[in-house]
Amino acid sequence: MLYIKEAIVVEGRYDKNTLAQVADTLILETAGFGIFKDPERMALLRRAAQRRGLIVLTDSDGAGFVIRNRIKGAIPARYLKHAYIPDRYGKEHRKRRPGKEGKLGVEGMPPSVLEEALRQAGATFLEETRVLARQEPPLTKADLFAAGLSGGPDSFKRRQAFLRRLELPEHMSANALLDILNSCYARDEVESWF
Repeated sequence: MLYIKEAIVVEGRYDKNTLAQVADTLILETAGFGIFKDPERMALLRRAAQRRGLIVLTDSDGAGFVIRNRIKGAIPARYLKHAYIPDRYGKEHRKRRPGKEGKLGVEGMPPSVLEEALRQAGATFLEETRVLARQEPPLTKADLFAAGLSGGPDSFKRRQAFLRRLELPEHMSANALLDILNSCYARDEVESWF
């Protein structure tokens, strides 16, 4: 497992699942072209980029480059690193047919290729002990429950209001919110918002 400082943005959930088997870091999704009509998701990418840096890892097809260019245009270059996968032709196992250009996406790449792409992008690799030895304990589901953001009768509405206040995507689950809070903010900062 690779422990990486920067957050990584990919196109979709299958890309995220594949990458999570290789890298231990915050992995965010663009929801494909959804990034074009979701200002909250772009705000989340900006925030992650400013807090820890952002590696853009999209497919090598035309759509992947359109998404990559949208991110490049919205986030200052000093916060971005770009990882590229090679052009490999074929189809992912879950699909009946290859994509429009016939290229494999991030989800179809073997772990060694993804690792090499991240290394070439200049990812900051951390030692496992540095990642696990936090100065403060991470927030837990119990903290979200205590704040009324999870598991209670009005928790959905309260979480929605909290997400709006932080300019985060409205469909974010409690687990996804927990990942963002632990990855991008200090515990005392988050507790002051509850």
